[in-house]
Amino acid sequence: MRAAVLTVSDRVSRGESEDASGDLLAARLHADGYDVERRVVADEADEIAATIEELAAAAQLVLTTGGTGLAPRDVTPEATRTVLQREAPGIAEALRADSTTKTPHGMLSRGVAGVVGRTLVINLPGSAGACRDGYDLLRPALAHALELLSDKSTEHVQS
Repeated sequence: MRAAVLTVSDRVSRGESEDASGDLLAARLHADGYDVERRVVADEADEIAATIEELAAAAQLVLTTGGTGLAPRDVTPEATRTVLQREAPGIAEALRADSTTKTPHGMLSRGVAGVVGRTLVINLPGSAGACRDGYDLLRPALAHALELLSDKSTEHVQS
């Protein structure tokens, strides 16, 4: 299964900062058996949107990190919405709800999630801690979500 991690950060794209959140997500995905592609872009809406579309053409899952807050250059959700064909609001709502239990700053995240073709795209915040917690929350539902998008026959068991 192919996944992609897109880091959205002016500072990382200029080589001024380490990509801790992107490294963390890639490591978690690798540990779960995904073949992972990595990209870094600046906080530029057109570049973010084009890169999401490109990654979605080759991966079943695209996780973005960064650009989801309230700062003027945080445009990842707006860029993502321009390429989503269908939103999956429950994912973004669950991520915010979980994050808010850990820090009041969780309510400041504006990330979105949805589908491009048969690819699931999810915005995560730029901090490594938020990405760790967010991935851990998503992990139990990812396989089922990706099976549904692949149009494979699935069996849902609710406990």
